[in-house]
Amino acid sequence: MATTNDLKNGTVLNLDGQLWSVVEFQHVKPGKGPAFVRTKIKNVLSGKIVDKTFNAGVKVETATVDRRDMQYLYNDGTDFVFMDAETYEQIPVSPEVVGDGAKFLLENQDVIIAMHDGQVLSVELPPAVVLEITYTEPGLQGDRSSAGNKPATVSTGAEIQVPLFLETGTRVKVDTRTGDYLGRVND
Repeated sequence: MATTNDLKNGTVLNLDGQLWSVVEFQHVKPGKGPAFVRTKIKNVLSGKIVDKTFNAGVKVETATVDRRDMQYLYNDGTDFVFMDAETYEQIPVSPEVVGDGAKFLLENQDVIIAMHDGQVLSVELPPAVVLEITYTEPGLQGDRSSAGNKPATVSTGAEIQVPLFLETGTRVKVDTRTGDYLGRVND
């Protein structure tokens, strides 16, 4: 149990038997009346986001979430298989849980997996990964300095937007949360 004063982003609450993760919260103290906490919470399983208001100081039930370092091994055709870094136990995770992060998963990549009572809640990738461009249209002479982007396919199969001067075979840094190009990587 915790009070609404202890809420922070990422806290997992157990409300009416369902798990909700706090996405945003704001303590509000109006000029008149009691203080309250306005939150935006996301259902861990369905991904549905709702707004919920709590009175300040009210007790809320928190869920114990175990965060473990794991390594991505392979995709077995239906699920993504991860291995616990300490116990070497392999855990299959469904594509729905992995979500958009699947576009940037590399074999042997370290991730953090959040679990509750043996059930996988989420897969957290590192903020950025280095990928190789496997295909992009060639840049034209004169495109070296002009602003603009073109689509490029990277080694995981995801398509991202890159500057016009990049060519096939170039290694780039990509933001795993947004899919944005962050820069070229020189080896």
